[in-house]
Amino acid sequence: MPEFKLRGYTLEELQKISIEEFAQKVADSRLKRTLLRRLELGFPPEWEKFYKKCWLQKQGKYKKVVKTHAREVPILPFMVGCKVAVYNGKEFVEFEIKPEMIGRRLGEFAPSTKKVQHSAPGVGASRSTRHLHVK
Repeated sequence: MPEFKLRGYTLEELQKISIEEFAQKVADSRLKRTLLRRLELGFPPEWEKFYKKCWLQKQGKYKKVVKTHAREVPILPFMVGCKVAVYNGKEFVEFEIKPEMIGRRLGEFAPSTKKVQHSAPGVGASRSTRHLHVK
C-alpha cells in the first residue's frame, strides 16, 4: 500500500506542523481562509470543545465516541484515527477519521438527506389506475 501524502507532506509531517502552517502550505483556499480567520478571531466554543475531546481521545483519556452537532468543523491532521459521531438532523452518524479526510468538513461524511426511492404509483395516482377496484 502506498504511503499517504497530501501536497507532498506525509501524515507524520502534517501532524507535526502548526494549524497556521497547515493553513498556509497545505489547505485549499476556502479552508485556508477559514482557519486563518479563526486563528485571528478565535475558534467557536463548540469547535474548541470538539478539538479538545479529539485530542484527549488520541491520548487515551477519553474513551467514548466524540459527538457533535457542528457539521462545519474542518478536519485537521491531528484528528486522524479519532472516532466521531456527527448529527445529520435525525441521528448521529459514526465514522473514524482517515488520512484522506484531512481538509474536508465533518458534515460531508454524514449526509443529511437520503436518496429518494420511488416505487410504482398508487391506485388513483394516474389516469390508468382510476378505474381499478381497490378490493
